[in-house]
Amino acid sequence: MRILVWLFRAFLFFTLFAFALNNLHPVTVHWFFGVQWAAPLVIVVLVAFGSGCALGVLAMVPAWWKHRRRVHEARSAPDAEGALPARSVPAGATASAPDAAFSAGSVPGEIAHPPREGLGL
Repeated sequence: MRILVWLFRAFLFFTLFAFALNNLHPVTVHWFFGVQWAAPLVIVVLVAFGSGCALGVLAMVPAWWKHRRRVHEARSAPDAEGALPARSVPAGATASAPDAAFSAGSVPGEIAHPPREGLGL
């Protein structure tokens, strides 16, 4: 599977590299008020793609903040009896020494995580 992933990455790299080599002709971008910018076509395409990605991420920031605020409010809000939500170790999981503090619920507002066995941490 790793070989297929690396072959796909190599194919993608060489395809984009060939695209860049085939689009080195200079183009002029005309802005407002007579402002012009001359650059190779591949640079103009790269700048347009990068600025579109950046604007997309910036457009998502308010939704991310709203989601984080709702999660924080849900974690810290008491239930009907006035107690904070209970946290426990998932069924069948055992807490290792580093994770024992989190699974015991000693840190308010934190979620109990399953043990990180097999991840080399």
